[in-house]
Amino acid sequence: MDNLPHLSDGLYLDISAFAHSTPHWFQKLAEVWTELGLLLFGVLFVAGWWRMRRGSPDAMALALLAPLATAFGYVVSEGVKSLIDEERPCRAVAGAPVSLVACPPHGDWSFPSNHSAIAGAAAIALALSWRGIVWLTAPMALLMAFSRVFVGVHYPHDVTVGLLVGGAVAFVVVKTARRPVRALVETARSSGSGAVVWCVGRGGVASGPGRIGGRGPVHAAARRRRQSTRSVGR
Repeated sequence: MDNLPHLSDGLYLDISAFAHSTPHWFQKLAEVWTELGLLLFGVLFVAGWWRMRRGSPDAMALALLAPLATAFGYVVSEGVKSLIDEERPCRAVAGAPVSLVACPPHGDWSFPSNHSAIAGAAAIALALSWRGIVWLTAPMALLMAFSRVFVGVHYPHDVTVGLLVGGAVAFVVVKTARRPVRALVETARSSGSGAVVWCVGRGGVASGPGRIGGRGPVHAAARRRRQSTRSVGR
């Protein structure tokens, strides 16, 4: 396909000008974040998996699905990118200042932003598996998307669509695969293999995603039912 019309040249130029007006240390911080920020999502995946090893099978299933759903978000984004030959703004926009990071080579197309798709997918997948963490993952994803425009390698519409595509794909994957993965976790937890059980955890009484150790309302309800049963037995 021919290059898409440059839908957001003006906003790109404004952000690029702002980027070049910031202190040198701030620019370097943005460069580090735009390249390595996604690693923090990886750390959260590991933390979520470890946290849910004592959780319910459903909680563990969601924790395992978070990185898988993110990978699907990236694959879909890359598939779209291979169909739309939009040149990078650091090469295509007339009068644009030099990008803060090296402009990707010709053929590494701009639309949509894979970084943003991964960040959007990770933010949604983690939010579905870890209650309350959206207040951390959503700003992280938005900051990643903005940084791609800030350093000069994406248009604003690239990162906006990337976030939406990644988030939507992750949501669908988690909702679709939740039940079968939960069944796999239940089967794995009854396995005779110590390594398998270690990977998925032995579980415990938990009320759902983000609740560990049996302190949620489901645990309380189960305790009340047991007490009621004992009373009837007397």
